Amino acid sequence: MTELAEIYLGNSKENVSLSERIEKARVSALCLEVHISQTDSHKGRIHAHTTTGVAVGIVKSRDWALREGDVLETEEGKLVLIHLQEQKVMVLSFTKPVTEHAIELIHLGHVLGNHHWPIIVQDGKLYVQLAADMEVMESTVRDFQIPGLQINYELRSRSGSRGASPQQHLDFSPHTHHDHGS
Repeated sequence: MTELAEIYLGNSKENVSLSERIEKARVSALCLEVHISQTDSHKGRIHAHTTTGVAVGIVKSRDWALREGDVLETEEGKLVLIHLQEQKVMVLSFTKPVTEHAIELIHLGHVLGNHHWPIIVQDGKLYVQLAADMEVMESTVRDFQIPGLQINYELRSRSGSRGASPQQHLDFSPHTHHDHGS
């Protein structure tokens, strides 16, 4: 039987009383923990399994994404704690000055946008969410033949601090406002 969670309670990392409620629910086996992908976190309907194999259906609005530590409640009053899986991202960096290649970079940004491949520019690097087959994405980027362009990959997880940790999770969502209503 699938547990259905539709009621958003908040984020356990931001709400101390909710965090305490999670700890109590863990002791009484009323806490269901699920690990979902960054991609799934944006969906309106998510089917997942807990760490103990229980099927969970999550229903939410598509206009916001689940975050690490979000908590929902099932119809039976169980708590569902959300964990985000590690995220692999493409990292574009440059070993040579790119000032003479501004037009190619603008065109690259335009193509990435046309493909709907989310990007974040941070610390002189371009992070691209893996939204398609890695080989296809890499080939698309290499076609621009920008001198000094390097393509690498990094794993990002939520376990990193919110500071300048190289392992900090990247949020590619268009907005990070989390007013979920009731």
